[in-house]
Amino acid sequence: MAFFAFAVLVPSLQGGWFAFTDWDGISPVKHFVGLDQFRALWHDTAAREAVGTTLLAAAAITVVQNAIGLLLALGVNSRIKSRNVLRVFFFTPAVITPVVTAYLWKYLYAPEGAINALLSAAGLGGLRQDWLGDPDLALWSVVAVVIWQFAGYSMVIFLAGLQSIPQEVYEAAAMDGAGPVRRFWYIIRPMLAPAITINLMLSVIGGLKLFDQVWVMTQGGPGGATDTLSTVIYKQAFQFNKYGYSIAMGLVLTLFVIVISGLQYGYLSRQEKKNS
Repeated sequence: MAFFAFAVLVPSLQGGWFAFTDWDGISPVKHFVGLDQFRALWHDTAAREAVGTTLLAAAAITVVQNAIGLLLALGVNSRIKSRNVLRVFFFTPAVITPVVTAYLWKYLYAPEGAINALLSAAGLGGLRQDWLGDPDLALWSVVAVVIWQFAGYSMVIFLAGLQSIPQEVYEAAAMDGAGPVRRFWYIIRPMLAPAITINLMLSVIGGLKLFDQVWVMTQGGPGGATDTLSTVIYKQAFQFNKYGYSIAMGLVLTLFVIVISGLQYGYLSRQEKKNS
């Protein structure tokens, strides 16, 4: 507890105090400004747009990543001979660091990169895009990379839940005439409730904190189209030396994570109790 207080609690409280000062991160002088940083945040157009972008990206990542992860888990949980190889193949991107993954996809997304070259080779040159330079596409290009990398992570959690369901349950449902859809909805889905809760919590929190992939691939551009709260916090602290302001934004992000994940956890916990 003493080490935890020294390494986590004290720095967190000290950092929170900086949100009420005008500290630039360099000068030893700090002036108390009260709630001025939070008032400035309320009137900051870029910050408000970053909040919307963050929520949109988190929602898209949560829904699509878990949908794909569940489909993959259902697939590799079957009796196909290659299921063990496929499990490793689908999970491999999750063990690569996000920065390395982002650099890889940055080159794939380049105007003369592999994706556009493949489209041209397939006679689909009309579908070539400036994937990271188009404000309408850049955010979704980054979201696609996050989903590609962590869908396998969600798959593993869903797979663990699927393998905990007794085989006798499937056999009894089949004997009663339940088809694949009914078996999934009335048997698998309720028994997967704990795995669903964990996956949704992890993906929501990860989406709200999204930084690495955005910073490496677009640095928040073009024109702030992919700026999330995390990238704006970084810019304010280390590019504009507004350390106190960036800490205020960090506290707002922390509040978002606590409130949204708390509401989600409460709802999912109630659903688990109903299913049980």
